[in-house]
Amino acid sequence: MNKILKDKVISLRKKGKTYSEICGLLGVKISKSTLSEWCKNIPLPLGYKRKVREYNLFNLKKARIASIESATIRRKNKIQKLHKIYSNFPEIIRDKNTAKIVLSVLYLGEGSKNPKRGSMVFGNSDVEVIRFFLHLLRYCYNIDESKFRCTIQCRADQDIQKLEKFWTEATNISLKQFYKARIDPRTIGKLSIKKGYKGVLRIDYFSAEILQELLEIPRILMGL
Repeated sequence: MNKILKDKVISLRKKGKTYSEICGLLGVKISKSTLSEWCKNIPLPLGYKRKVREYNLFNLKKARIASIESATIRRKNKIQKLHKIYSNFPEIIRDKNTAKIVLSVLYLGEGSKNPKRGSMVFGNSDVEVIRFFLHLLRYCYNIDESKFRCTIQCRADQDIQKLEKFWTEATNISLKQFYKARIDPRTIGKLSIKKGYKGVLRIDYFSAEILQELLEIPRILMGL
């Protein structure tokens, strides 16, 4: 049996089959040391090294894809677990005092801290951050929608009309309340690389009272 098996191995090796392919074709598991011993004096066909290189690259690509898929599954499972752990958070934040704490911390990170302006100034390029800020602001306070002003800060090669349409729909603020877009002069003549970039939206809301409250809440929390 070993003689027959060995002959089959040698025949396949002469045709340029790799050790993995040989085992697969014969349906048996043979150690690499045994295969090396049987095939050590067999001349390999032209192009074999290229074939092995391509084969290894193919396997590497498969391994990378498998790794990405595995990481994606782990990430999804982790997100699902977090959603389960914190499923009561939407109920907690319905308390307006709690919502104001979240809003004030968000503003502390992304808003202007200059009380002399007499108005809030909040800016971000992430549409979800903008929506969350406006949602909390509108929920916590009796907002006068006419006091909103928006400014799009963008790159020179971006379509301003499309940006205006995007941000007015995202914020539910009338386009009539948008100032003229500001183009970063440093981007003139340069192509945008980041796909889906919508520029930065700056939101002004004219209320010194709300501004003072949002700036003071973190100080109260920290005991300052």
